[in-house]
Amino acid sequence: MAMAMAISRFLTALVFFLGAATVTVSGFNVTTLAFDEGYSHLFGEGNLVRSSDGRTVRLLLNRYSGAGFISSDLYHHGFFSASIKLPSDYTAGIVVAFYTSNGDIFPKTHDELDFEFLGNIRGERWRIQTNVYGNGSTSRGREERYVLPFDPTKEAHRYSILWTATHIIFYIDKTPIREVVRSDAMGGDYPSKPMSLYATIWDGSTWATSGGKYKVKYKYAPFVAEFSDLVLRGCRIDPIQPVPSTDHCMEADGDLMAADFAVMTPRKRAAMRRFRERYMTYSVCYDALRYSGALPDCSIIASEQERFWASGHIKFPARRRRSRRQSRMPSAADRMSQPIV
Repeated sequence: MAMAMAISRFLTALVFFLGAATVTVSGFNVTTLAFDEGYSHLFGEGNLVRSSDGRTVRLLLNRYSGAGFISSDLYHHGFFSASIKLPSDYTAGIVVAFYTSNGDIFPKTHDELDFEFLGNIRGERWRIQTNVYGNGSTSRGREERYVLPFDPTKEAHRYSILWTATHIIFYIDKTPIREVVRSDAMGGDYPSKPMSLYATIWDGSTWATSGGKYKVKYKYAPFVAEFSDLVLRGCRIDPIQPVPSTDHCMEADGDLMAADFAVMTPRKRAAMRRFRERYMTYSVCYDALRYSGALPDCSIIASEQERFWASGHIKFPARRRRSRRQSRMPSAADRMSQPIV
């Protein structure tokens, strides 16, 4: 009986190894997965379409439903990543989300880390929002919003979330765009319980574009978000026992902390500051109307703060620059995809 179980575990590991592919994507040496190796269909009957090799998934939104998928396991800390290509043309009201959460297990004290992509009217850019919730701290949202230096509908770009016991980093391609460092003052606001990875597309007409002014127009449907180069790396947890023992994740956490994407070098920090100076349009850290004092995880930078109103919104939004000379220069998207060490 013991021999049979050992053989079964070996064959399962072998299948996983053969199906996975270790590649360098956006400068990260990571193992990508086929959909069936780490994910399950969440909702939207018929609106999740897999490629023939199972490594690319398309989520569709039409007038009947959106769609979504979820990781097959919970993770207690991890690196969650995907290359995502967003819908094009008129996309007002559409929300594409790539996030971790445990709201189905802890509905009143859930943790969450978000990338939310907010659609727009024709000719206007997609906007991206990141957020951090811990222990049900939805009344203390930590939103930041950005525009992008590239068109996310033309080709896929990599979006990644690193979550460790000490810090959280959001990446676009190889560039870190936000870091949240854990502190004692944050208390339970720092995510601490195992989470699943989710990817969804849905109708957010009530709020996503200009506060709900512009709605989804289904005459342009179906709206398609494409996910590829899927990565799940971290300490996997049994869903039946969602609170891990003290030493269960020690090895996986050590491996995670030693990875290149977990280390914030001076060059990475400089790249993050450049991105935030050019493309951040809202920061909760500078929203004095919402919070009388900065949240404990905020690092106030005077030169950055002076560019924002007391509402936390940027005073002078970045505009697209179009010139023949610029087209011959390396683009910001090219610079973001180059390795940063």
